[in-house]
Amino acid sequence: MAQRLHLVFGGELVSPEQNVFKDVKDIHIVGMFPDYASAFNAWKGEAQRTVDNAHMRYFIAHIHRLREESKASSLTEEMGI
Repeated sequence: MAQRLHLVFGGELVSPEQNVFKDVKDIHIVGMFPDYASAFNAWKGEAQRTVDNAHMRYFIAHIHRLREESKASSLTEEMGI
């Protein structure tokens, strides 16, 4: 069975209307999680902690979707990256 990794991260946006970070160096990496449920709980905690700042946003990235699971290995693995 394939592992379903999820990355939770966030930071201050330039504008609440855009998903553009004000300073990429200040992105807060919450962590990597083995399933969506635990990633969602981490995301929710950070989102609630920063709810008073309209410019703060947290996201869940589905890391497992970066792999081409229909192939024996992904393109990055084939290239040795």
